[in-house]
Amino acid sequence: EPSIGLHPRDTQRLIGVLKSLQQTGNTLIVVEHDEEIMRSSDEIIDMGPQAGSGGGEVVFQGKLETLIQEGKTLTAGYMNGSLKIPVPSRRRPWKNFIEVKGAFENNLKGINVKFPLGILTAVTGVSGSGKTSLVKKVFYPALKKSLGGYSEVSGNFSSLTGDLDMVESVELVDQNPIGKSSRSNPVTYIKAYDEIRALFAETPGAKARGFTASHFSFNIPGGRCEECEGEGEITIEMQFMADIKLKCETCNGQRFREDILLCTYKDKNIYDILCMTVSDAVQFFNSGPKSKFSLLEQRIVAKLQPLLDTGLGYVALGQSSSSLSGGEAQRIKLASFLMKGASAKGTVFIFDEPTTGLHFHDINKLMIAFHSLINNGNTIIVIEHNPEVIKSADWVIDLGPDGGDEGGKVVFEGIPEDLVKCESSITGKFLQSKLN
Repeated sequence: EPSIGLHPRDTQRLIGVLKSLQQTGNTLIVVEHDEEIMRSSDEIIDMGPQAGSGGGEVVFQGKLETLIQEGKTLTAGYMNGSLKIPVPSRRRPWKNFIEVKGAFENNLKGINVKFPLGILTAVTGVSGSGKTSLVKKVFYPALKKSLGGYSEVSGNFSSLTGDLDMVESVELVDQNPIGKSSRSNPVTYIKAYDEIRALFAETPGAKARGFTASHFSFNIPGGRCEECEGEGEITIEMQFMADIKLKCETCNGQRFREDILLCTYKDKNIYDILCMTVSDAVQFFNSGPKSKFSLLEQRIVAKLQPLLDTGLGYVALGQSSSSLSGGEAQRIKLASFLMKGASAKGTVFIFDEPTTGLHFHDINKLMIAFHSLINNGNTIIVIEHNPEVIKSADWVIDLGPDGGDEGGKVVFEGIPEDLVKCESSITGKFLQSKLN
C-alpha cells in the first residue's frame, strides 16, 4: 500500500515512479486499495469474495478491462460503477462553530479557520500543506485544554473562539495501538469479553467445577495457563537480536488450563470463541432457540455489532493488539464510541486518514458509521486524501496551495460542489469525477 498518506496528485507521481521501475526490466507486486493505482496496473489479482473466514480465494485474475466488464467481485462492482459510495443528497447546514485564529505552527501562515459543529468536515490538501499542523498540533490540544483536559503543548495560535459551550468533549481517534499491552484485543477493548466470561460462568461445566467469570480471564491468575500467564506463547529475550516468541508447550497456545477448556458452550470452549472472527461470533451468538443464555447472547451481539458496522468482521475476537494495523486500531476505537450510541453527545471526533488500508466497500461502511455519530449529536473532523470521503463531507477546508513553504494557507472553505470550481485547489481537480 505505497499510496498510504498520499494526495491523489502525489499518487500520480508515485505511479510514474512505479512504471519507470517496471520499464527498466523489474517486476512490481503491489498490495493496494487505491483506484488510480489499480487502473494503472497490467494485471489484477482480486482476493475474496469477502474478508476473514469468507475470504482466502482468488476471485479474479486478469486485465482491468476484463474485471470491469465481466468481474462479479466487490472490487469489480466499485470499479465499474454498479456499486457506489453515494454522494449525499444534501449537505448538512451549520451555524455553530469553533474558530482558530492566527494559527502559525510550522508552515501555517497565521490563518483563521472555522470548524463547524454538528457536521462532517474534511480537512484536505496535498502532502505537507499543513493539515496535521492545523488540526492535531493546534486545534485539538487547544480545544482539549479549553474543556479542562490535559494535552500536549499547543502549537502557535492567537485565540480559540466560538461556541465552546456546545462541546462536551473532544476525542482524537488516532492509529495508535489499542490498550497498553499485547493482551489487549478487540473483544476486551469494547468490553464484550466481560459478557462472554459471564456466559461461560453460567454453563453446566463451569458450575459443576465451581468456576466464576474470573476463571475465564487470561489477565489474572485462576483459570489461565500460568506457564505463559495467559499469553499462549513464551517470549525468549535475545541479547543482540529480536526477541523470539514460541508457542507455550503447557497449554499448546490455548492460554487456559485444561479444566477451563473442558467447559463448553454450544460445543465451543473459551479459546474457540477467541479464535472466531467478529462475523462468525455474531452469527454464533445469534443462532439457536431461546434459552436462559439469550439475554447474555443479546448483550454480546450488541457489543460486537459496531465492529461489524465499521468493516472489522474479519478480525478475530482475541487477536493481539500488536498484530492490528493502525487503521484497524482506529476503527476499533470508533466502534467503542458507536457502542455508546445516543449517550455520547456533544463530542468533537478527530480522525487522521481513517481510510488507511480500506477497500471501497469498507469505506462505505465507515461513512455509515460516521453519519450515525453525527446523527447522535456529535461533530466529525477528518484529515483525508480519499476522494470518496471528501465528496461525502458536508464542509471542506482545503489547505495549500502546495506543500512545505508553498503551503499553510486556506485555499478553500465550503461544500464539495464548490471546491471543484476553485481553480487554485489541487484537491478540487481530483474531486470532479467523483461528483459527476
